Amino acid sequence: MHPIEPASLSGPLIISAALTGSWTAKSQNPAVPITEEEIAGAAVEAWKAGAAIVHLHVRDEQGKVTCDPGRYAKARDLIRLAGSDVIINMSTGGGAGQTTDEERLAPVALAPELASLDCGSLNFGSQVFVNSPDFLLALSRRMLKHGVRPEIECFEPGHVWNALRLIDDGLLRPPYWFQFVLGVRGGSPPTVKQLVHLVELLPPGAHWSVCGIGRAQLPLGLAAMAMGGHVRTGLEDNLYYRKGELATNEQLVARLVRIAGEIGRPVATPAETRGMLGLSARNPVAATQGSGPS
Repeated sequence: MHPIEPASLSGPLIISAALTGSWTAKSQNPAVPITEEEIAGAAVEAWKAGAAIVHLHVRDEQGKVTCDPGRYAKARDLIRLAGSDVIINMSTGGGAGQTTDEERLAPVALAPELASLDCGSLNFGSQVFVNSPDFLLALSRRMLKHGVRPEIECFEPGHVWNALRLIDDGLLRPPYWFQFVLGVRGGSPPTVKQLVHLVELLPPGAHWSVCGIGRAQLPLGLAAMAMGGHVRTGLEDNLYYRKGELATNEQLVARLVRIAGEIGRPVATPAETRGMLGLSARNPVAATQGSGPS
């Protein structure tokens, strides 16, 4: 697959907003949402700014990452009650060793439209993020059972290779949605060269997005836009708007929307994104009340 397909350069741009993450704290940036109410509020703001997808982590009473389905359900319901039809992507990452495999599987039973499938193990800063072959099989099968589209997260090329094996085994089915996470200490470096290499490994017709960690977030996002891919932003991956200036999730999304307009890429609505990724709305409490701004 050629890394740049000219016909796709004017296609709709899917913007994902990763709002909270497993580790970021209010002491680092007061805008990091922690409670379900704060997460839902940040999700609605990101949607109004132009995000089609929100990537959710939830926290317990001490602010520690959890995969508690009850907390995910509460955040989801608050988002819908606010009138948002944004696509909700629930993380199964569990904070790189802070939760058990069974706890990580639990949110899939809520049947979100999207959920993360971290397609391999790696060193993760000072931790080890373990995604064993048995866990990947169990998670893939559970997603199939509940009709959940996997967001196939790849931190290095071997993870793409793992995904291709799951595709060959019939456990991942098209349309494929890949998310490249570049810049984690232990994964691939956050360079355009690495991004091009990863895109070249994908099966034909796969949709892909990139998130760069820290200062790499914006440069890699711009590269993805120019290559016809899609972009993830948000405080999970980067706390700053520019050097020395803390960001909000809404600001980071709005910046990508402005840049996309400059290069002639329309921003995909949640409805358009559902069409591209083969999704059907779940828990559409307020889906008839309209979507984000055009």
